[in-house]
Amino acid sequence: MSVSYFVRYEISPRDPQAFLDHYRTVHVPILARWPGMRRVVLHTNLPARDPMSTQPGGAFLLAQLEFESQADLEAAFASPERVEARRDFHAFPPFEGTVTHQAMLSEEAWRRDL
Repeated sequence: MSVSYFVRYEISPRDPQAFLDHYRTVHVPILARWPGMRRVVLHTNLPARDPMSTQPGGAFLLAQLEFESQADLEAAFASPERVEARRDFHAFPPFEGTVTHQAMLSEEAWRRDL
């Protein structure tokens, strides 16, 4: 098991490509320096036609920050790199919407080995 910290961007950026470019080239390298960070996974919207009746989400971007343990996550929260990431957040290209943060215990329930 591991711990994942999800940052959900339910936003409408003025320039979507500029937002993603900044996130990938500026913000992720800051996140990568957080102590205890194992990996950063970016999930971007993929229009899909599900034939079942489902309620689609409204996220433009879902960032998954993965740590080995809750202690590692909390150490990262107290780090200067976290302060730097917050500063960079205020430098993101313009957007409107909501950004939420949530820590979750991650358990891989199944995987197909290729």
